[in-house]
Amino acid sequence: FWLKVQPALGHGPLLPRCPQRPGAPSKMQNDEGRIVDLYLPRKCSATNRLIPAKEHGAVQLNIGQVDEEGRYTGEFFTVALAGFIRQRGESDSCLNRLMHEKGLLTF
Repeated sequence: FWLKVQPALGHGPLLPRCPQRPGAPSKMQNDEGRIVDLYLPRKCSATNRLIPAKEHGAVQLNIGQVDEEGRYTGEFFTVALAGFIRQRGESDSCLNRLMHEKGLLTF
């Protein structure tokens, strides 16, 4: 809530105030008492730039590891690509480079 507080005559302009709820913790905590945050920023795997929370063009891919027979082993690699990489049309070449660096793709 934003509340307007009426100042007494001769004092400054109306200022917004955000009242604190009584008994509310100041930080987010889980059941074990550890401090946790709701938002963890992601980084683009191709450029190492932070991906903003409101960027809707970014994607995150989980690439599964398979054995010699082509069965999923339960392991995966996570790759995040920012929207500007996708917009420039370089996401396929960035994925090729990242998978080549991990030894999953040969040229």
